[in-house]
Amino acid sequence: MSENDNLQDADGKKEVELQNNASQEESAPQVEETTELKNENETAEDSNNESKVDADAHSEIEASNAEDAEDESNAERHEVEEKDYHAMSMQDLAEELNRLLKHHKIQTISKQVNEIKAEFNAKFGELLEEKKEEFINDGGNEIDFYYTNDTKKLFNQLYKDYKQSISSYYKEREHNLKQNLENRLAIIEEIKGLLSVEENMGSTYKTFKELQEKWRNAGPIPRDKYNNAWNTYHHHVERFYDFLHLNNDLRDMDFKHNYDQKLKIIERAEELAKDDNVNRAFRELQVLHKLWKEELGPVAKEHREEIWERFSHATKTIHDKRQAYYADLDKAYEKNLEKKEEIIAKIQAIADDKANTHSAWQKKIKEVEALREAFFNAGKVPLKVNESTWAKFKDTVRNFNRGKNKFYKDLKKDQYENLQKKKELIKIAEENKDSDDFAVVTPLMKKIQNDWKKIGHVPRRDSDKIWKQFKNACNHYFDRMHAQRKAENQHLYDAFDKKVKLLDDLKAMELSGDNKADVENLKTRIAEWKEIGYVPQNKRYIDGKFYKAIDDAFDKLKMEKSKLEMVKFESKLENLANNDDDTRLLDNEQNFIRKKIGEVKSEITQLENNLQFFTNVDSDNPLVKDVHKNIAKHKKELETWKAKLNKIRGMYS
Repeated sequence: MSENDNLQDADGKKEVELQNNASQEESAPQVEETTELKNENETAEDSNNESKVDADAHSEIEASNAEDAEDESNAERHEVEEKDYHAMSMQDLAEELNRLLKHHKIQTISKQVNEIKAEFNAKFGELLEEKKEEFINDGGNEIDFYYTNDTKKLFNQLYKDYKQSISSYYKEREHNLKQNLENRLAIIEEIKGLLSVEENMGSTYKTFKELQEKWRNAGPIPRDKYNNAWNTYHHHVERFYDFLHLNNDLRDMDFKHNYDQKLKIIERAEELAKDDNVNRAFRELQVLHKLWKEELGPVAKEHREEIWERFSHATKTIHDKRQAYYADLDKAYEKNLEKKEEIIAKIQAIADDKANTHSAWQKKIKEVEALREAFFNAGKVPLKVNESTWAKFKDTVRNFNRGKNKFYKDLKKDQYENLQKKKELIKIAEENKDSDDFAVVTPLMKKIQNDWKKIGHVPRRDSDKIWKQFKNACNHYFDRMHAQRKAENQHLYDAFDKKVKLLDDLKAMELSGDNKADVENLKTRIAEWKEIGYVPQNKRYIDGKFYKAIDDAFDKLKMEKSKLEMVKFESKLENLANNDDDTRLLDNEQNFIRKKIGEVKSEITQLENNLQFFTNVDSDNPLVKDVHKNIAKHKKELETWKAKLNKIRGMYS
């Protein structure tokens, strides 16, 4: 038990031998507001009894009840829900502070308010540093930096309201506590005065009971005076009961009442000792101790040690369970600490891996945001490392942000330079968009379009604007150029329309079965096609379609293969000769034919050499026959290629 714990004294467990005389009356403790009082009975230590009482189990309760003694409603602090403020955003913290102010008495939420304030300031401090770095990176002077937001303004106002309310509360309470203490000291003096009264004992006892009732209703007193005032009160109550030895009936009646009530308290405490909700049990145990000390007087001496030991045992059981609960909680906090250290390590690894592209940094930012969220949701850590863990986390995130900000600072610099380059191209495009010198300007416009593609990104706020400017200038020029060229080349488009019709007619043509007539018909169509002339450059694919249709028509003719081959070749030559100024296609075809002639001659030579192996073999031998047959085939093929070569040479004359 604590130095000022008088639970035992309240039961009269320590023998108080007082003589009812004036000298002892004068030696009774006098409670002064500025003086620590000690029960004169506290010097009488009973080591055997003290060994059975766990001091820690009672001292914690006594300290808490002394705190509640300043304000009876202070006990409601236990009803305020404890939340993980670390996991909340700044907006959530502001809303939680507002909720506490609206729904709880101001004196019951100081712990929660202080925790909320610490978390909010830490988070805003982190945000402030980020904004400051961005400001400086953008070229700002540190001395000119200022930042706030609506959430910060709201929180500041709420906290200001709290400080004003709590200040008013403490000012009023201080006055009331002082007055209540004076009233209680006056009651003690009145009880002391009863010891010298010689009138009817029944009347004196009635006065004593009235003074006890006044004491119970005297209101809260300062916590530092709580134990001394109650010890002094109990001391003089016990003296009065000793004074009642002439009227044992009255005293015994009180003893029995107190005994019965204390048994009920003990039974309830023993029930609480079985409750798994240790915090709830402990809070109710506080109330039981308060009732034991403040509401009930002593019991008969033969019961005092018994009931106190029983109550103490239940108290110790609840205390031990609570300590075990917090030990398990500490283990959970240690695991949370491991999680948070792993998260910090992951953020550090991301920070150390420098990226060099916007997309890579965006990926990193998302990863860090997810890790920050995981950190806030990882739960509480041991109190002794809470601040250091938070500081380490902030430093790691800050390190990442420095790398990110440096990249985007350099990127902004590059983007600004790119912006200037693109503005120069816009200037060129707009200066030339109305030019009629298409031969000169067109290559220039194509060049600046390619240059635009090679220039990197510009600031996002300028991107759409400058692109529209550039695109509109280029489109304006090329629309004018295409319109003029279309007008100049209208005959080419007319030719294309004619060729489309001729191609459709060719695809729909039915062969007569007369090869000679059909060949002439196809040649006529080829001549008509050539007569139509050129089409626009982007429409020249139609020539390929036409000659493909011609080849398909020739394939349908029932002609000797070599003759058909020559007819198709002549058709092909007509296609190759469409461009009178460009003989490259004819040249390529001629080179191809010469190559084929060389290959066929080599094959014939090889086959003729192979015949030498069959000099002693009969000419009717199947192998010999196959070789001769193959030679004949290649010679005929050679004649066809030579005819094609002569034909193509004639195209040059």
